Amino acid sequence: MDPRDRNLGYFNLLAAEQHGERVAIIDMSRSPAAEITHANLNDRMDRAGAALQNAGLRPGARVLLAMENRFEFIECFFGAMRAGFVPIPLNHKLGADTIRFIMSDSETTAAIVDPNCHSQIVSIVNEATLASKVATDPVPGGWQNYEDWISGTDPATLTQVEISSGQTAFLPYTSGSTGVPKGVLLPHDGMLWGIRAAQQYWPAEPEDRALIAGPLFHKNAMRVSVKPKLRVGGSVVILPRFEPKMFLTALAQYRCTHTGGVPAMYRMILAEEEVLSSLKFPALKSLEMGSAVVGADLIAAVEKAFSVSVIEAYGLTEGGGPLREPVDGSETPLGSCGLVAPEVEVKLVGENGDEDESEGELWVKSPAVLSGYNNRPELNEERLVGGFLRTRDIFRRDEDGFFYFMGRADDQFSCGGENINPKEVELLLVQHPDVVDAVVVPVPHKIKGYAPAALVTLRSQPGPDEAVLKEFTLQNGPAYAHPRRIFAVDAMPLNGAGKIDRSLATSEVIERIGGDGLVGGA
Repeated sequence: MDPRDRNLGYFNLLAAEQHGERVAIIDMSRSPAAEITHANLNDRMDRAGAALQNAGLRPGARVLLAMENRFEFIECFFGAMRAGFVPIPLNHKLGADTIRFIMSDSETTAAIVDPNCHSQIVSIVNEATLASKVATDPVPGGWQNYEDWISGTDPATLTQVEISSGQTAFLPYTSGSTGVPKGVLLPHDGMLWGIRAAQQYWPAEPEDRALIAGPLFHKNAMRVSVKPKLRVGGSVVILPRFEPKMFLTALAQYRCTHTGGVPAMYRMILAEEEVLSSLKFPALKSLEMGSAVVGADLIAAVEKAFSVSVIEAYGLTEGGGPLREPVDGSETPLGSCGLVAPEVEVKLVGENGDEDESEGELWVKSPAVLSGYNNRPELNEERLVGGFLRTRDIFRRDEDGFFYFMGRADDQFSCGGENINPKEVELLLVQHPDVVDAVVVPVPHKIKGYAPAALVTLRSQPGPDEAVLKEFTLQNGPAYAHPRRIFAVDAMPLNGAGKIDRSLATSEVIERIGGDGLVGGA
């Protein structure tokens, strides 16, 4: 067996051989946009791997990748794996101390950095004793120039490495909204299984082109767009960041077939009515939406605006995408993340620890499940049980086997004896026509113990006041679950992956309430 077949870094080798002259990446982080062919990308991946090997790194060494969205991230990410090293795709929106923790916890020995991605990234890396430091422009003193580093390396000098079963391919760190981030050890064979299974049951085509607006360091961009599309000779368009007009223009101009994002992104897109009405999207096949509250009205509006179906997605860093749309092409009910994917085993486990057919915590078993958490044996014991990953996500399963995300087990709280799932209240708030996004958190209550309060973003200013929104929730949902306080904000508190940070939201709500944070009344 060719050792490259066991190495995730070579996932796109066949595409380079069969579709070498086709465009693989369109990078809009620069002007004019850079276009990289499959053959050129393959060559540059080999060069990146060879350059790292030439730096004398030990086998399995960890390599920090700190870059904004640009094609160099992709070639270094997979190039490092080709050389037998473990890339760490850094969430560069984290604080300096958290980045220091990640470098220490992972035992980083080399770094490839875009100095513009974080104001302190150069000084943080300089504090460490590393075998190799490479940077794109502007190149700090004493660092290697990235393009010289790539172009000055002979790709033929890359030494192929043997990959053993379970060997770690890359090491992402979770966003760490509570406590320090957790390093997730993801194996080559499991990740390759995920690519092959996706192609077998939901095949991508060489004509497919995905638009990426979310961060490349987030596993979702790699799992949903980069790997499936580039593996078959398709392509991706990379945006430096999400901006509604830029997003819509690229979607139309480059005739993208697929894209995805969080609900708040789609609400901002729909607000660009003039731009939307002026553009056509004839190549678009589907849109993916997930990672936050998804309302029925929003899905209907998006499907009407783009004339394509919306896929409600569910996935996690530690376990891939265990729930998918039916392989026979049949319709998924509104609000569902789909059925159990082929070759995946799941179960729902209730609070009492017994398996429950209808509702409970989702446990997942598949080759895509992490092999463990880096340096966290106690977490391995807690979350990895009998080959299953405990996701901490609560799901409901209907009589036809479709799964519905109900929220995080860690987010649920009791209000006067009534269990409240924040997602259900958030879903209610975004049904109001003037609400763009919402986050609900528990705050101390003098009588109830805890009670829900919310932050919302509004479609326009001035929008409905707090009393109007509270009355809306009282009329359309259970009284015990209505938010006792609702504050309109300009933007949601987000973590580096673009998801709402509930700990920051809680702090902001309590600060706005003032005093000791206690709310009274019903």
